[in-house]
Amino acid sequence: MSQAKKITVAVIGAGNRGSTFAQIIRDFPQLAEVTAVAEPRQDYRERFARERGLKADMVFESWEQFASRPRMCDAVVVSTLDRDHAAPAVACLDRGYHMLLEKPMAPMLEDCRAIEAAQRRAGTIVTVCHSLRYHKGFAKLKELIAAGRVGRVLSLDQLEQVGNLHQAHSFVRGNWGNEARQTFMLMAKSCHDIDFLAYLAGADCRRVTSFGSLSYFRRENAPAGAADRCTDGCPLEHRCVYSAIRQYATGNLEQWPRSVICAVHTPEAHYEALRTGPYGRCVWKCDNDVVDHQVVAMEFDREITATFTMTAFTQGGGRRIRVHGTEGDITFEEDHSSLTLRPFGEHNAEVIRFGPEPGGHGGGDARVVHSWLEAMRRSDPGLVLTNVQESLKTHTIVFAAERSRRERRMVEMAEMTP
Repeated sequence: MSQAKKITVAVIGAGNRGSTFAQIIRDFPQLAEVTAVAEPRQDYRERFARERGLKADMVFESWEQFASRPRMCDAVVVSTLDRDHAAPAVACLDRGYHMLLEKPMAPMLEDCRAIEAAQRRAGTIVTVCHSLRYHKGFAKLKELIAAGRVGRVLSLDQLEQVGNLHQAHSFVRGNWGNEARQTFMLMAKSCHDIDFLAYLAGADCRRVTSFGSLSYFRRENAPAGAADRCTDGCPLEHRCVYSAIRQYATGNLEQWPRSVICAVHTPEAHYEALRTGPYGRCVWKCDNDVVDHQVVAMEFDREITATFTMTAFTQGGGRRIRVHGTEGDITFEEDHSSLTLRPFGEHNAEVIRFGPEPGGHGGGDARVVHSWLEAMRRSDPGLVLTNVQESLKTHTIVFAAERSRRERRMVEMAEMTP
């Protein structure tokens, strides 16, 4: 691709993530511009097109309409809901588009493999949005390990604090609460984390075991007298931690998570969305079925072991990672924006603090997009950290872990090969 040519991008799926990626692209006007959108919801589609001044013939009601046309730009962002990733991804790759694919690749392993095969056929530059690899704190952790600062790494453990309110929003009331609508919890929320642990290990995973369940956000745990909706005059609403009225109809209505419940941000529109839509339901009376806590244990080559814990039951958010090596250990706390390195025998600690950075995933989203744009500009796929081959490899660990949880047994990674 000519270095002087501005990259043109279409966004398929103009929800929260698609709009985020479009805004990031706007922040790099010297590199790229969004020139098309495909979105089935009229209000979201029209707002996206209006805000970006898109031409009428570059606005589509579906990805099928977009993909049926001859190739009309350089690249696409696929940011539909998870279960709708595979079909547009494969269709657009077969059209020769470069691609930024929101994680997860797809909720079925065979669909992930189909996307990977399509990329190999196309030979285009594709990155999967594993933003943790691009977050400066996580990147520094990887750098210290690669430099041998703790010797030979032997064990890793990572905690993902989903947080009680985030769980209630996204994985109880929201789009990812029901597996049949999207995918299982470990894939929807934590493929980031399994990917990053594998990245830190730098070795192939050999076997996996996992345990977890949906223990709290269930109908039998609803307080006595709770209504089906927070807007139904529930006598407990005013003091309930999970009051939808307080969470979605007060404060800055254009701020996440309030912003996702409807396209128009007025108190009246938000209250109506709660009265009729999924986000107004009592958190103990939804159709959710994904787990609210889960642990995964992994064994990698070179005798490296790793554990991962995902839990809804924290007040804070962010990841915490501990790396244990033969010559020292490292603790990284995303929520405290700090990393502590302790070499053995020195009785000293090196503390690195990271300043605040705007944007999703601590600036990681912006770096994912920028690296992808630069890779296209320079025709250098090596500039992206998570191509589809790498993502398929770490996604396969996630599928193996979920098989282990369901079948209550250890799963050998050799079982997962086609």
